[in-house]
Amino acid sequence: MYVAYHDREWGVPVHDDHKLFEMLVLEGAQAGLSWITILRKRENYRKALQGFDPGHIAGYGRQDVERLMQDTGLVRNRLKLESVVRNARAFLEVQARHGSFGAFLWDYVDGHPVQNCWRRHDEVPARTPVSDRLAKDLKALGFGFVGSTICYAYMQAVGMVNDHTVDCFRHPELNEPSRTRGGQ
Repeated sequence: MYVAYHDREWGVPVHDDHKLFEMLVLEGAQAGLSWITILRKRENYRKALQGFDPGHIAGYGRQDVERLMQDTGLVRNRLKLESVVRNARAFLEVQARHGSFGAFLWDYVDGHPVQNCWRRHDEVPARTPVSDRLAKDLKALGFGFVGSTICYAYMQAVGMVNDHTVDCFRHPELNEPSRTRGGQ
């Protein structure tokens, strides 16, 4: 499951708002946990959250959060689950202001993935000045569970940065040479 995610999804540029919302939910749920834990729960989240539909989730109230808290297929952390509802509402506001969440998000990297050239996994940062700025801006817009480290993981997941190491077969597949920055 983890290998399939790496080989098919991680780092592939995503501009679709629905998929961007899904990944935002999952990255927030992952905070403090392993990514494989979240991958194993992904289908449960999909079912519990009506296919990650922010319009539907934005209407959730306390009873809905309580229902989610009882779902053993989810990470049952009240703050994380409440942030899903808050994030859905903020997500819809960003869409209304910017035309799409993707348009808002991709502005942080000038519309193109940042092409890093890491040789080893330990060179890959946990956060960057761009993820710091994104986290600050998302928090100001009412989002939760969007610290800089979560934002950087999100940026990696949705292909805003290519952090596959140079020896990984995915690195050249996802590389836009004109955007290579040598490691940031």
